[in-house]
Amino acid sequence: MAAGCIAGGIEATAVWPMEFIKTQLQLQTKVKGNVPTNLPYTGMLSGLAHYTRTTGFLSLYRGLAPTLIGSIPKAGIRFGLNGVFKETLKDGSGKLTPSKNFLAGLGAGVSEAIIIVAPVETVKTKCIELNMPFISGFKHILSKEGMAGIYQGAAATALKQGSNQGLRFMWYNEYKRIMTNDGAIKSTPLMSLLGGMTAGCFSTLGNNPFDVVKTRMQGTKARQYANTIDCFKQIISKEGVGALYAGTIPRLGRVVPGQGIIFASFDTIVEYLETFPIFK
Repeated sequence: MAAGCIAGGIEATAVWPMEFIKTQLQLQTKVKGNVPTNLPYTGMLSGLAHYTRTTGFLSLYRGLAPTLIGSIPKAGIRFGLNGVFKETLKDGSGKLTPSKNFLAGLGAGVSEAIIIVAPVETVKTKCIELNMPFISGFKHILSKEGMAGIYQGAAATALKQGSNQGLRFMWYNEYKRIMTNDGAIKSTPLMSLLGGMTAGCFSTLGNNPFDVVKTRMQGTKARQYANTIDCFKQIISKEGVGALYAGTIPRLGRVVPGQGIIFASFDTIVEYLETFPIFK
């Protein structure tokens, strides 16, 4: 859990600009068959260039504060509970099947969603959409919507985080098992980096529709959707299935290096912390 907290802070700071652009693209409603018309950019690179040119590089870090505050305990809960669930699900020989690794990741993802991600991601999304700093945005949400506004989109967030971490840990653990020959070969930071990057790619392609719905349900226009299922239906009927994959490229640009960083950091930090008596 301690290693996860440290790794989470490192990862969130390193890749935040890509998350910022991804969120902006996902918040835009588009007419079926057309690209968004109310943004001066349509992709990650053009978005990064636009904000750097018009409002300065530091504006790409708007909304980082609530995410950074949440990323540290979120990653700690994710990696800590994933370890607990893995121990519980092991068979008599101490091994885990891919399906059990998925369940362990699913449990960790749903837990982090309920405890941390739902409120933090909602504030982050609305701060970006309203172009407000964290404190001002938080006060605005409370004054307009109360505490319910902070937990807006919690069900969609749990679906997104659960499937995300389930796919991610399933891939990473299988990758590591194969690469280390069931632990016979010592894992290296480069091995963890590549494993995390491929796990990030796999999970992003597998659950991007949940991420789009989660973002819409946390935005300021979420009241147009009755619930998570209605959000899915409206997006498909009005904008087409392709809209569920909005922000995939910038999300890959954020998730792939981010997961490489967090898994490599986590494995390295765990190895270091295990030298201290308190963690033995």
